[in-house]
Amino acid sequence: NFIDTANAYSEGLSEILLGKALKTIGVSRQQVVIATKVRLRMGPGANQVGLSRGHIADSVNDSLQRLNLSHIDLLYIHGVDPVTPLEETMRGLEDVVRSGKVRYLGISNHPAWMVMKANAYAEKMGWVKFVASQNYYSIATRDIEREILPMAINEDVSIMPWSPLAGGFMSGKYARNKEVAGNSRRDNFDFPPINKDKAYDIIDVMADIAKKHRVSVAVVALNWVVRQKGVTSTIIGAKTIDQLKENLTSVELKLSDTEMRKLDDISKLSPEYPGWMIQRQLQSRFPE
Repeated sequence: NFIDTANAYSEGLSEILLGKALKTIGVSRQQVVIATKVRLRMGPGANQVGLSRGHIADSVNDSLQRLNLSHIDLLYIHGVDPVTPLEETMRGLEDVVRSGKVRYLGISNHPAWMVMKANAYAEKMGWVKFVASQNYYSIATRDIEREILPMAINEDVSIMPWSPLAGGFMSGKYARNKEVAGNSRRDNFDFPPINKDKAYDIIDVMADIAKKHRVSVAVVALNWVVRQKGVTSTIIGAKTIDQLKENLTSVELKLSDTEMRKLDDISKLSPEYPGWMIQRQLQSRFPE
């Protein structure tokens, strides 16, 4: 019952279709949790982009109109705005929460230090803090484990991964000798970035595990993501109902500790400073 969208998706059409679908289905407002976003350009004007107080207010009003809702459950800031002062952004977010138009705040595509700075300022002012962070995270792209994920766990910020299949690359549709799936978004839009050589090595391991459990590679990839500490939910997309049903079964898959270790080992991050130095120095602090 958690639905994620954004004002910029198809220039607002995603919100319009979601609003119409909710009305057609007749679902109770209390039965669904709706998340949308603000930051990306929504028109040609200088103030139709970014995280200014005015653009936040206008965007929330426009999103509510398109969604045909009285409030947004979770509002993310969709990315970094280097032009607008942090203080103004946080003031604008506090405004829409106090107005009752937004219930909770989230942040997306920001480095850990920015999340900490924003929440520290909000706490100082007695304002609402970010409770969720939406980031690019998959078994083949574990970058957030360096800074963002540890911060989120320590600060009780929920991680909501976007593109847990790396734009479909980790679904099992692609192979070293077949980089065109035939009916995939990545065939025409090679995004988000991924180390393909490493990804193929991971897919080989996932394929063996998937065969053993009689599930798809995509189910194994999604299961790995949702089992990571700090991950509260994950954003999945599907072209068909069958794809959606299959993806949802990922939460039911039971992988053994040995299988999880195989996946962790093949996909682990390369050492990066200061992480490798911290691990080196911990050896003397916690000798085996």
